[in-house]
Amino acid sequence: MTILLTGATGTVGRNVVEQLVSRGADVRALVRKPDKANLPSSVAVVQGDLLDVDALRGALSGVSTLFLLNAVVPDEFTQALIALNLAREAGVERLVYLSVIHSDVYVNVPHFAGKFGVERMIEAMGFGATILRPAYFMNNDLAIKDVVTGYGVYPMPVGSKGLAMVDARDIGEIAAIELIRRESSAAALPLERINVVGPDTLTGADIAAIWTEVLGRTIAYGGDDTAAFEQNSRQFMPPWVAYDMRLMAERFLTDGMVPEAGDVERLTAMLGRPLRSYRDFAAELTAAA
Repeated sequence: MTILLTGATGTVGRNVVEQLVSRGADVRALVRKPDKANLPSSVAVVQGDLLDVDALRGALSGVSTLFLLNAVVPDEFTQALIALNLAREAGVERLVYLSVIHSDVYVNVPHFAGKFGVERMIEAMGFGATILRPAYFMNNDLAIKDVVTGYGVYPMPVGSKGLAMVDARDIGEIAAIELIRRESSAAALPLERINVVGPDTLTGADIAAIWTEVLGRTIAYGGDDTAAFEQNSRQFMPPWVAYDMRLMAERFLTDGMVPEAGDVERLTAMLGRPLRSYRDFAAELTAAA
């Protein structure tokens, strides 16, 4: 049977595709621009998006398992509900959904609240699903590498509670493992939530210290000014996204992104290897420069 992926050309999605293909899965991907998708030749590409009902309905035909990943967009919740309803219409019972850690805690942050709403609908609609709840992606820091190296400052307002930052490659592999597990099961498995975290819970000062070690010169932590973070973010993202990110950062300061007991051990057992660390990420990024 076939596994359909949404978000297949993004940071996480490409890793999911790679892992599924390496495991011999029959993969189909819904993408907006097939000519620019650059996916493996074995992947069946369908043009469309999550608001294109006809394309999505066609993409779901013959599918047994769905990987649902929504971008952070104003109508993210609507897109997800359309996908869930069409999946149920198509007889798809197995699902892996990419949510976010503490979606039920960061209740005032728009993209967290939206994902928690989707989680509730998955449960209410009776899907056999794995809900993956990843922490902050290490890979997001690609966008601020030049600030770190050029100005000697780590600018993300991470705070002192700590974030269990995770590598997108680990998220992709864990998603593929869960998709294969559900796809190959004789019957639909019960709903399950998995926190997807990195091996270390790091404060802003911790991250600056890692960059200091990797670069061999002092990198300072830029502090907890979320208003300044919003204003700087507006230079390269829409104002509503910058404000959403500010609200998220404020919850970093008050709540952090701290894993539950046993999360790291569970993921390590799933992967059969250690989780990638932020230090590894920073060192790879520096070596590639």
